[in-house]
Amino acid sequence: MTAASGIYVYGVVGSSHPLPPAVKGVGEPPAEIRLLPAGELAVVVSATHPGLRARRRDLMAHQGVLLALAESGPVLPMRFGMVAPDEATVLRDVAARQSEHTGVLERLDARVEMNVKIMPVQDNLAALIREDPVVRRVREETRRNPGYEANVRLGEAVAAGLRRRAAVTAARLPAEFAKAADEMRPGPEVEGCVLNASFLVRRRNEAHFRAIAEKFAADHLDRLELRLTGPLPCYSFVGPEPTLAKV
Repeated sequence: MTAASGIYVYGVVGSSHPLPPAVKGVGEPPAEIRLLPAGELAVVVSATHPGLRARRRDLMAHQGVLLALAESGPVLPMRFGMVAPDEATVLRDVAARQSEHTGVLERLDARVEMNVKIMPVQDNLAALIREDPVVRRVREETRRNPGYEANVRLGEAVAAGLRRRAAVTAARLPAEFAKAADEMRPGPEVEGCVLNASFLVRRRNEAHFRAIAEKFAADHLDRLELRLTGPLPCYSFVGPEPTLAKV
């Protein structure tokens, strides 16, 4: 199935969920979004168009629809690029998983996703050498037998030591967030990161969550860099997605 025909699917909501005013969907020109009733649920859809790709404008439009919907209640979000051939396919899939979708919507009510990524920083190398016996040993070997290969080994040892140092510190973070987040889900490995995790956070706790993240980052500036992204649609907390075609 390509994006040349069919119905573009943004997410599933309750049947009484209002559409956000003046919010447009993917495509050029941006598509009008609409609700497709499905019993006690409804599916947020729009027309799709030829050539739909993961361009920034369309990615942001997809996410913007979901975030705007979430302002009025829980949303079970679809990943970008979910396209069904027709309304009957959408309704059949939702009907087959109605109780599952309803349970997810109840769990996501008044919650958002916050993503945290942690990277090691190239800082305080003197402390790293003091604390890390592996780095200290390789450094001493390099001093005794200097040369290109020895310098390469030292560089590799320092890089690995920086990652270990950041990872040990990052391991404390989930406990720090325990009172501000309902759930944590590890994300896929990201090059350069020692931690990539998403947290399910009640909207009323978002400021508290941010404050914890900012304090943690400030307390460990010499060990790690923390990047906080959100609020996001709760992609990481919805379980398997409906079996629709994907662009």
